[in-house]
Amino acid sequence: MLSYQHIYHAGNMADVHKHSLLAWTLDYLTRKEKPLSYIETHAGRALYDLGRDEALKTGEAAAGIMLARDWFGSDHPYARTLERTRAEHGSHAYPGSPLIAAHLLRDTDRLHLAELHPAEHAALDLAMSPYPVTCHLRDGFETAFALCPPTPRRGLMLIDPSYEIKTDYADIPRHIAKLHRAWNVGIIMLWYPILTSRVHLPMIQQLMGRHPQALRHEVRFPPARIGHGMVGSGLFMLNPPYGLAEEAALRAADFATLA
Repeated sequence: MLSYQHIYHAGNMADVHKHSLLAWTLDYLTRKEKPLSYIETHAGRALYDLGRDEALKTGEAAAGIMLARDWFGSDHPYARTLERTRAEHGSHAYPGSPLIAAHLLRDTDRLHLAELHPAEHAALDLAMSPYPVTCHLRDGFETAFALCPPTPRRGLMLIDPSYEIKTDYADIPRHIAKLHRAWNVGIIMLWYPILTSRVHLPMIQQLMGRHPQALRHEVRFPPARIGHGMVGSGLFMLNPPYGLAEEAALRAADFATLA
């Protein structure tokens, strides 16, 4: 338990899928002057060096963002955050979702980031120190339950577990139902892996049964290496903003070129 470290997987195709749609959504939300809340339940370390041995060992970034970097025009919010991160931290730097949020949100917005792994939390705290955020060394769902409904009430929650705890698949539908009851106006975005084992399917079926109005978006890609069980990435989104389905369709067309 608590052995997962995202440096081995940073910048993979799942990150490209998740981070590009997250960046688009945050950019859309900031078009209105009203402040918002951003909550992340499994934040990780926020800043990754794709030149480190751990990242090179798996080759997931090489099969991910290195292939996908030309999919996004320079004005796309994901491309802007990538460029800013490289300008500030070097050509091998890659932003996790907390840093993407910090780059796109404003001083009037509230950011809450939860990370339970002590070493990852320490790195998160350091990476986010220039920004007005609160980093919680606490279980992500406990943090989310304590914060909801947040102030401001307008906003987004990203739930991005490692699924290292296998009960997550069974627990998440109940957790999301509770969070949605407490924060019915919030955008809740859940990331999940698409696995050859199909272990994710009962969770998604239960979520869609409870929330038929949600947006579910999945993309497929070749495994990063022989025997790797993740062959796609999924997002389940409650209260998706106007235009997100169309943006997701553009991303699906990009991923289709990998087939």
